Formats: sequence, structure tokens, C-alpha cells
Amino acid sequence: MTETSPAPAVPAAALPWDARLARALVRPLRDGPVTPNHLTTVRLAVGIAAAGAFAGGSFARVNLGALLLVISNFLDHTDGELARLSGKTSRLGHWYDLASDALVTVLLFAGIGAGVATHTAAVLGQPPLLLGVIAGLAVALIFYLRMRIESLAGKGASRQGRMGGFETEDVLYLMPVVTLCNGTTAFLAAAAIGAPLFALWVLYDYRRVARTPR
Repeated sequence: MTETSPAPAVPAAALPWDARLARALVRPLRDGPVTPNHLTTVRLAVGIAAAGAFAGGSFARVNLGALLLVISNFLDHTDGELARLSGKTSRLGHWYDLASDALVTVLLFAGIGAGVATHTAAVLGQPPLLLGVIAGLAVALIFYLRMRIESLAGKGASRQGRMGGFETEDVLYLMPVVTLCNGTTAFLAAAAIGAPLFALWVLYDYRRVARTPR
């Protein structure tokens, strides 16, 4: 999850691969009229389109949704990289980015749930749309708690697990593989269980950080 709040540019070698690519692509824009908020708006539009495609439920629609999800996830890095390279930062832009992240996350999982509901009445004994909303809200809560941890203890305290230049959230780039293999229902079930559990772990971490004297 990127941000458009003031932050110094970090060395490219310290960034995950998608953020490195995003930085390279937005570098020519740093002295132009394009602002980070413009890129956030594009990401928001693509994310909403992905949610709508998933909600269709057909094989073609969910695969389109998966492709748009990959694009949206990548675009989420571009606004923050442009902000850091150009100095075009603002508190309003920061909150716009956070609100867009939360909205896209909830809508995407809700869209996945709605799509599954077109051919499956219940998953884990519950309506698929409900499970999608639960997963989306849990992921949005994780993003919020990480932001709070960062504000209390610095960016390093909220850093995601990383291996070989890939972060935990980069698993979403595999979504087209999931949809091509008709695994959307299984993905929804895993997200509905895993996201709330991970949110509880991040909540515990946040409380630990908040209680640490500074």
C-alpha cells in the first residue's frame, strides 16, 4: 500500500520489484502536470472496474477482473513514487490515497463474493457476498493498523515480509492463475478465514507498539 504523504525517496535497490518498475515509469512525469492524485484516481477507477468484472461471475468476467486487479495493484505504487520523486505531496493527497485503498479493497472482495454468489449459494455455510465483505473489511483494517504502527514507530516497524524483492501482498499478482484454474471460490474461502486472523495478529502488534514507551 503506497502513500502520497511527504517521504524521502529511498534507494531503488531497497524497493520491491513492482515499486522499482513504478518508479522507473513515473520518473518522466516528475516535472510535468501529472500529479500523484491523478494516478490515484486512475488506480481507483481501475479497481472499481475490477470489482465490477468480478461481480459478473462468468469465467470471462472473473478473468478480466483478475487482470484489472493486477493493474490496480501495480498502479497503487505509482502515486507514492511520483510524490517522492517530484515533491508533489499533500496531506489531502495522502488521505485520498488511503480512502481509495480502503474503498478498492472492500469493493474488490465484495465483487468476488458477488461473483461467486452467481453460481454458489453458500461458502463455508455463509452467503459468498458476506464473506467477501468480511475479507475486504479485514484487509482494509490491516492497512489502517499498519499506517498507525508506522506513525508510532516508523516505516520499518510496519514493513511487510519480503523475500527476493517480493512483498506479502504481491501474491495478488497471481490472481489470474487462480481465476484461470476456476479457484475463485476457494480463494474467497481462504480470504474470509485468513484475512480476519491476520488482522487480529496485526492488531496485537499495534497494541504492542502503542504500549511501548518512547
